[in-house]
Amino acid sequence: MAEHNDLGKKGEELAVEFLQKDGYTILDRNWTFQKAEIDIIAQKESILAIIEVKTRSSLDFGLPQDFVKPKKIQLLVKAVNAYINDREIDFDVRFDIIAIHKNNESFAIEHLTDAFYHF
Repeated sequence: MAEHNDLGKKGEELAVEFLQKDGYTILDRNWTFQKAEIDIIAQKESILAIIEVKTRSSLDFGLPQDFVKPKKIQLLVKAVNAYINDREIDFDVRFDIIAIHKNNESFAIEHLTDAFYHF
């Protein structure tokens, strides 16, 4: 497996641990619908958090969250609608980004709540 894939998987593992420590229940991971994949679907109280995880080994080209582009947001919204309809969920939906930056052998994690709004 390519090194960037390993880093992405590590980032998702770190994000799950981070969320669980913060009181979130993980409902699904890597949930796909058509061309869209939702990294983490979590719940905390009456909020359904749709979480995109971005992990980078360097900040040379920008912050991890800068790589969530409008096309990705569009696909996420489509997938979330399918997820909610499929499971008949009636929660408030929030789109978050967990930005992870590898710093030598440690990782910096930032949880951006309400990172973007569906349109």
